[in-house]
Amino acid sequence: MAPGTTAADRRAARRPISRDVRLFWCASAGDALGSQASGVVLPLLLLGLGHSAATVGLIAGVSTAAGLLLAPIAAVPADRGARKPVMFWSATVSALAMAGLAAAVTRGNPPLALLLGTVLVERFSTAVYEAAAAGTVAMIAPPADCPRVVAGLSAGDQGALILGPALGGALYQASRALPFLADAVSYAVAAGCVRALSSDLRPRHGTAPKDGAAPDADPAPRTGPARRMWDELGAGLALVRTSPFLRLALTWTATVNGVIVALYYGAVFTLQKGGHGGAPMGLVLALSGAAGLIGSLAAPRVVGRIGAARLLVTVSWLLVPLAAGLATAEGPWTYGALFGVFCLLMPLVAVVLQSRALQETPPALQARTGAVLASAVGGSAALAPVLAGVFVTRAGTAAPAAVCAALLVALAWRTTVVRGRLTGATA
Repeated sequence: MAPGTTAADRRAARRPISRDVRLFWCASAGDALGSQASGVVLPLLLLGLGHSAATVGLIAGVSTAAGLLLAPIAAVPADRGARKPVMFWSATVSALAMAGLAAAVTRGNPPLALLLGTVLVERFSTAVYEAAAAGTVAMIAPPADCPRVVAGLSAGDQGALILGPALGGALYQASRALPFLADAVSYAVAAGCVRALSSDLRPRHGTAPKDGAAPDADPAPRTGPARRMWDELGAGLALVRTSPFLRLALTWTATVNGVIVALYYGAVFTLQKGGHGGAPMGLVLALSGAAGLIGSLAAPRVVGRIGAARLLVTVSWLLVPLAAGLATAEGPWTYGALFGVFCLLMPLVAVVLQSRALQETPPALQARTGAVLASAVGGSAALAPVLAGVFVTRAGTAAPAAVCAALLVALAWRTTVVRGRLTGATA
């Protein structure tokens, strides 16, 4: 994205948002709200049941990693035209899983196996939904509107981060089951919004690829059904491997998202050790969400003024001292301030990376390419809480933040080294 705006950009900014975009925003925001409400208290529930920090981190990591197994497989029928049914039924299954978890918690202290099984079902279904939803923006909005639509989705996520943790903390104080019931309702809302979409979510073939991207078709199978399935599953990965920009987006988003998850769990363990409950952690994430909402809404204009490559390098370096500062943080307000600045900066880069990735990907490969990017992000998010729990157990509560700061130094250095190529890739 070059500095300044074009006449097409100004026309896109004035164009009314379509009904399907509003429905998709509602589905995404509702899903995010419920997930934040339940996610902020799930570690507290497990710790309150007597499980260790390492066990909490392991459960979070395993549940996230389990979802990665289905995402690439679910992306194939989505790209073949079944995007809407896959999204609807996966959201419905997630709603039932969270309702079951709420019922189990209501009855008393559920065994760890039951909690893990319910969380795994929800994680599987959510991963399928996210894989099918990847590329939906390109199906319901013209290319000129993609940055605005992506910024709206990001703003919805950040708004949920403001309200969700506070809601989850308040509900948890009233009853341990209520946050999970709220999550079940949010999944039901998402399913209803998806069902109400009127757009044809099947890929539109014939679009010319950009910048040497793969053609708008799947690779031709060389042999029988097994080879065909392998080719279909690997089509998104093949595109990412051949696209310098998609490789950049994968590396940056996977690293930064893994870091923020590790920092979050480090904060949970530190505040829990200091005797703080769900409300302070909800306050931390609410402040972070408010900052992220501002960053999401400001992203298109900031990128237009500064330039994507320069902004990416600058933000990458600014994240380093923030992570280092979290190693010495203690109270909720200190965590909230540092997380807030962190979340203010992240969307500035994330919005432009996601918008450009949509434009780089042919319509028939949107879901599979999105699944590759989501798998990388999900893999780092799965590993992060496991490592955070281990580091806290063996080296103290400051260890996760120190390791994250070192990872961010490596990422910022790599981003600086390839800055010349980024200028061309993101122009």
